[in-house]
Amino acid sequence: MLRSLVNNLPNGIVTSLTAAYFKVSAFRKNGFRGTHSSPVIIQDQNMKVKVLPALSDNYMYLIIDEKTKEAAIVDPVDPDSVLQAVTEEGVNLTKILTTHHHWDHAGGNEDLVKKCKRGLQVFGGDLRIPAVTNQVKHGDKFTIGNINVECLFTPCHTSGHICYYLTPPDNYPAVFTGDTLFIAGCGRFFEGTAEQMYSALVEKLGGLPDNTRVYCGHEYTLQNLNFAKTVEPDNDKILDKIKWATEKRNKEEPTVPSTIAEEKQINPFMRVVTNSVQKHANSKDPILTMAAIRKEKDSFKG
Repeated sequence: MLRSLVNNLPNGIVTSLTAAYFKVSAFRKNGFRGTHSSPVIIQDQNMKVKVLPALSDNYMYLIIDEKTKEAAIVDPVDPDSVLQAVTEEGVNLTKILTTHHHWDHAGGNEDLVKKCKRGLQVFGGDLRIPAVTNQVKHGDKFTIGNINVECLFTPCHTSGHICYYLTPPDNYPAVFTGDTLFIAGCGRFFEGTAEQMYSALVEKLGGLPDNTRVYCGHEYTLQNLNFAKTVEPDNDKILDKIKWATEKRNKEEPTVPSTIAEEKQINPFMRVVTNSVQKHANSKDPILTMAAIRKEKDSFKG
């Protein structure tokens, strides 16, 4: 009933209500500056990813092509932190990659565009995204320096959600998944269905190379793993990951990135085709299993 009511509201009102929700939630904890984790750098020969914490549990990602020093930022909700990182790295920021329109991901777009001396291209799959200049669809491609980027349309959390799949020369591929895929979890079905999330997780993201690094939008890992343990209590990969993630969080270190291969082992939402997850959901249909465990996760307090 609530979803039906929201869907019938004008987009402007929905966007304003969503923004207000995320602003209140975030500022009750940390303000803009993310204090939940320490910034870290994932360095390869041709691509660098600087993980920037924001708000109470968000992540922004500064993507740098090491050869050209061209850079892009994913979901820059805290523009000042982004600009500080750009200055520290000495790079040329040319693009904003927005996964979806929610304020805690897209709320800094307009401010960042204004503060940058050069114009920024703002990519996204939804016209509700502030300052969007390049509306993209599934399969669209562009570059960040020498890094190839492919857009993956993954509607469900929002109807215009995009994941960005990067293939740097001679390096590990990476995918920036926003609120579609988390480590050991997935986003709520705010504007979509279990069938759409199945397509996004199992068919599209699950079809990427196993060594693809996964950079998600939030630090939800431990809670997600605790839920995954209730679904598959005998899954040793989940138990090992809980131990590892607990050690990382005790040191205030990010748990990102994971890999597609790892998600296939520990993430119940990517494992809806397995007997153990289907048995927990009392269903042999993967889409009904997806719906059942998402409903269960929505009320999970662990």
